[in-house]
Amino acid sequence: GSFGGVSKTKMKSLATDFFQEYYGVNSTITDEMTIRSVSGVYEAMILGKYPFYFTKDGKFIAPETGLIPTKLEQTDTNTNTNTNTQTSQVPKTDKPAIELFVMSHCPYGTQAEKGLIPVIELLRDKVDFKLRFVYYAMHPSAGEMEEQTRQYCIQKEQSEKLIPYLKCFLKAGDSNSCLTEAKIDQTQMNTCVSNADKEFKITENKNDKSKWLNGNYPLFNIDKELNTLYGVAGSPTLVINGVDAQSARDPASYLKTICGAFSEGKVPEECDEKLATSSYSPGFGYSTTTSTTAAECG
Repeated sequence: GSFGGVSKTKMKSLATDFFQEYYGVNSTITDEMTIRSVSGVYEAMILGKYPFYFTKDGKFIAPETGLIPTKLEQTDTNTNTNTNTQTSQVPKTDKPAIELFVMSHCPYGTQAEKGLIPVIELLRDKVDFKLRFVYYAMHPSAGEMEEQTRQYCIQKEQSEKLIPYLKCFLKAGDSNSCLTEAKIDQTQMNTCVSNADKEFKITENKNDKSKWLNGNYPLFNIDKELNTLYGVAGSPTLVINGVDAQSARDPASYLKTICGAFSEGKVPEECDEKLATSSYSPGFGYSTTTSTTAAECG
């Protein structure tokens, strides 16, 4: 048991208690806290710029000076930090809830979507799949905030068309032709988009640079509460049954990861299917890659 350490969600509540007890920090500050796994430890980021470090068992280890690299760090610092310890903590349910947090134009987010879609198509209604969005947009000039709002609306009101739309969009990022190809009711979608824009202040946040995360990235608040709950700190982040799950990004690995989240005796026969073992390349398009990067936008 204890060797695997605590989950990010649990770490978040431990860190919140810690900051309140030792620093008298109020909850409005820790509400915005993000937790991520970095170099084999947890980093709790306060107000988007003050990192504190905790060991994986939840103990505080270092002041807020930040980690000091011993040499130039590669992008995949977190490939092997605890790939299997976290997965073992995913609770098992009869119908696993699968939530993939992405930025629509993040090359690693699109890579994850391409790998996960064959699994969602295979398992269909045996899982509850939801596409979610990271709470800040790193690619606003590419139209990311508008695209994410469209995808949110398609999922919300024309959910059976989300996967066909995404499969098309992931080819070349061409929303217009894909709305037609997936037969999206665009009048309905546009009404939803304009309501969501008001409700979540999407355009307002995009235009108000004073509110941008670290001054760099506009906030995208559609799934804000869930981002906070799970400590999402980048695209892609896969959450299964409420727990951050690590998985390689090829369809076969995603199938194995998700099939491990079914209750005893409830594992569907589809879990025995053989899916592709190579990952798709980051970005748009369906070429495959032999690289097994764990890089993310964040």
